[in-house]
Amino acid sequence: MKTERRTPKACFVDNKYCPGCGHGIANRLVAEVLEESGLDKVAIGAIAVGCASLMPDTFNIDCVQAQHGRAAAVAVGLKRCRPECAVFTYQGDGDALAIGFSETLWAAIRNELITVIFVNNGNFGMTGGQMAPTTLENQRTTTSPHGRDVHTTGRPLDIVEMLKGLGVAYLARGSLTSNAEILKTKHYIASAFDAQRKGLGYSFVEILSPCPTNWGMEPLAAMKHIGDVVKSIYPLGEFTKKEGLRDA
Repeated sequence: MKTERRTPKACFVDNKYCPGCGHGIANRLVAEVLEESGLDKVAIGAIAVGCASLMPDTFNIDCVQAQHGRAAAVAVGLKRCRPECAVFTYQGDGDALAIGFSETLWAAIRNELITVIFVNNGNFGMTGGQMAPTTLENQRTTTSPHGRDVHTTGRPLDIVEMLKGLGVAYLARGSLTSNAEILKTKHYIASAFDAQRKGLGYSFVEILSPCPTNWGMEPLAAMKHIGDVVKSIYPLGEFTKKEGLRDA
């Protein structure tokens, strides 16, 4: 039986991420969801600074490069000006939860009609692997060489937990550690865009992603680390889902 390798038309060239990085998979999932839902021709992405900024190089979808941390604010402006478009942000943990924390939080508080795709790899990936708000306790980074000390830096930030009580339309967290988890994550992304299409409000999908380069691990070991360690701190699943959204 001959198999066919299908690449979404929205991904017009191969991605430029490090070997083993999860961003390439996340990019493809967004592309597949937009194509399969017929939203690719009306989609606009507000793209973060950091590893996320490589997305427009491979995406055949309209994108706006936001200033560092301002992707949510840019997306809100785009949606208010072009309400007929499917507007999303694509951000990493440094952009969305460090310099952009206020923009992320207030877009959710206002229940803005945008979709946030948030990739959590536990560090500032593009700039050398510095500690991020999501860096785990005792995790070594270039700015926490002895491991993150939560007594001086605070505990890892769980943004999904913080957004639960704000009355948003959809909140989910997925991972990329297996085919089954990738398919679940794709479903979460589809539900998030569905929430926007139906006018239900703000939707947010967190994706646990490996960063083998800055974690100092082989790609398979990095994936295993997510399953063994990271998921215990950041549990997976759908946490908020307004009525009218489909079940997994």
